[in-house]
Amino acid sequence: MQTTELDPAPALSQPQEASSHPRLKLVIGNKNYSSWSMRPWVAMTAFGVPFEEIMVQLDRPDTGTRIAEYSHAGRVPVLIDGDLTVWDSLAICEYLAERCPEKGFWPRNPAARALARSVCAEMHSSFTGLRSAMWMNIRARFPGKGRTAQAQADIGRISEIWESCLARSGPNGYLFGDFSIADAFYAPVVMRFRTYEVALAPALQAYVERIIAHPAVAQWMRDAENEPEHLKKYDVYPD
Repeated sequence: MQTTELDPAPALSQPQEASSHPRLKLVIGNKNYSSWSMRPWVAMTAFGVPFEEIMVQLDRPDTGTRIAEYSHAGRVPVLIDGDLTVWDSLAICEYLAERCPEKGFWPRNPAARALARSVCAEMHSSFTGLRSAMWMNIRARFPGKGRTAQAQADIGRISEIWESCLARSGPNGYLFGDFSIADAFYAPVVMRFRTYEVALAPALQAYVERIIAHPAVAQWMRDAENEPEHLKKYDVYPD
């Protein structure tokens, strides 16, 4: 276990002072591989929400038993807020947005907020071709691998989403101007594009670089690089 309480990125809302809320706990898997864990961790870290990090190593004989100590859903991430347990990355982020409304997890503008929720929901429920053929492994490099027809179609749709959002928010910002849950949700896709060296249009590659440089994402990546655990089935791409 470790405590995570990093400063948020510049220009984002500042960390909340200690309150009557019990300290949050976030149960995650290995940072090098667990894309779903990355999403709420990056969001909480970016917006300065203090939490205790509980790491459960994946692909071990006791992984299921360990996760079951926190949630019967059997998967990470899991958020624990006192007596309340919230599982599923999108549910966690929605809960945090309601719990800490002053943080601005979602865009303030109602129309932008609706679009941000839409692209997060699509990320949450779609892109199975990309997930299966181009799994997340931050330490690895698999240039040109995983280009199945389904993965290519997903890359095209994600590029379309990014282009549409950046056209509204401006070419030098995040998907909806300031960093939001939407950017946290697509951060694991950025990791995949980096690992598999996906060629993107200049504006989209610039967005990839902005996400990589974001302090919360950069911290996750450093932690992933320094993890001692290796999962062999994800470390070698089959021919």
